[in-house]
Amino acid sequence: MRKRARRESAFLNIPYDRQYEPVYLAFIAGLSGFGLVPRATVEIPTSDRRLDRIVKLIRDCRYSFHDLSRVQLDRGRPLTPRFNMPFELGLAVDWALVANPKHEWFVFESKSHRLQKSLSDLNGTDPYVHDGEAQGVLRGLMNALTRKVHRPGFSELDGIYRDLRVAARNIKLEGGGSLFAARPFHDLSVLARRSAQARISSLHP
Repeated sequence: MRKRARRESAFLNIPYDRQYEPVYLAFIAGLSGFGLVPRATVEIPTSDRRLDRIVKLIRDCRYSFHDLSRVQLDRGRPLTPRFNMPFELGLAVDWALVANPKHEWFVFESKSHRLQKSLSDLNGTDPYVHDGEAQGVLRGLMNALTRKVHRPGFSELDGIYRDLRVAARNIKLEGGGSLFAARPFHDLSVLARRSAQARISSLHP
């Protein structure tokens, strides 16, 4: 009997806000379409030391995807930029450079050329620009993961995304309105995997 291959995990480092929901769903859908298991900090229980769990999550994953779109000040007082995403990117880069060269990290942005200004230390690293659109994320993932065994087409990935977007409406109603929590993230990941297996023949269980 053939032994089932262990599915590889991908750490997802993204902003958590309602405006970002379509892009969030696209990352979960797209990664699932490539046979990857999405992981994210929303899984971390509030009782745990957050930094330790983030480091463990990154180190447990074969890939990490870092969206640095949120560079503007937030609306709450005091007005503050978000440093979590670039900080977690730094943790992943250090892990790949120092301890695990097999870990592959990718940078996404919503605007062209902005990374050269916001994080000039990454000059020479081309981000995948999604323009704040779900379809841009899917195309970026297709370009980032060209060497994967599973190579779904855009229409297949977009189909998974559309399935997930429909399911997300019910999940929000049942979960109090937010998709950025442990239970909704788990449910979305499971549903995305099922949709991917139904749509992509190489992922059939």
